[in-house]
Amino acid sequence: MSDDTKGNDNSNITRRKFLAGLTAGAAALSLPADADAYMLEEYFRQHFKRLDKDDLDDILKKLDEELSFKFGKKVNVKATPPMDNVVYGYALDLSRCVGCRRCVYACVEENNLSRNPQIHWIKVLEFSKQNHKWQGLEHSNRYYDPPKVPEKGRTYVPVQCQQCKKPPCVKVCPVQATWQEPDGIVVVDYNWCIGCRFCMAACPYGARNFNWGKPSVPNEKINPDMHYLGNRPQYKGVVGKCTFCIQRSRVGKYTACVEACPVGARKFGNLMDPNSELRYILEHMKVFRLKEELDTNPKFFYFFSLGSPVKS
Repeated sequence: MSDDTKGNDNSNITRRKFLAGLTAGAAALSLPADADAYMLEEYFRQHFKRLDKDDLDDILKKLDEELSFKFGKKVNVKATPPMDNVVYGYALDLSRCVGCRRCVYACVEENNLSRNPQIHWIKVLEFSKQNHKWQGLEHSNRYYDPPKVPEKGRTYVPVQCQQCKKPPCVKVCPVQATWQEPDGIVVVDYNWCIGCRFCMAACPYGARNFNWGKPSVPNEKINPDMHYLGNRPQYKGVVGKCTFCIQRSRVGKYTACVEACPVGARKFGNLMDPNSELRYILEHMKVFRLKEELDTNPKFFYFFSLGSPVKS
């Protein structure tokens, strides 16, 4: 149990009061009338940070069984902890990005995101020059669909969770359903989320997504390698976000979007490792972060490797 969790029991009281204050029990929770004991247990499960090892092992075993039965294949849900001396960071080379959106589709498949209704944790924004000036973020086009990319006179900026060092989304959560892990990844406990969407309003990058409907993932498309705080199937009425593919990164793998990028624009690594490619980029390239004036200190950096000067 963390010091932060032990020192503040308000999250427990607040959530219990929230649930207790709803009318008609299961009906008010948007559960079907014939909701079984397991489904009710999902909604009233203890906060992840308060689970002891035995409780967590028991929950993971039950999830393995339930999800394996649901999807017709062997599913393994883990809760791999952070590695020592690791803080993850990301860098994206905008001079190479061609706007193909392969990162978007790879993320959807890897993280078991809903196909209907459609959920994307990565958004690729298209920018065009107007009066010889680049448009601001609010004037970008997320829904571009030309016959071929990249288009002349266009540039593309993929945006996802910036994994801020000072995440405003965490500060506003009334029940502490979201927090920052020691390796810098901001996570969400889907069973603890009450769907208030305060975190979505606080995020200046539009990186959080609310599940308005029951998420739908075809059985044949399900990724059976899951993490409790990452890519396990979500519920209707909760918020999800990019976790730097926590099920991959915490076992030493690249994120799915990095592997899918056909032009090598995406770079992922350990900010604590002085010999990593990521540190080389930060130390030798002209990098910037989105909305730096907000002092959120993102661990997601952008740079131009072509046609721009490097640091002296």
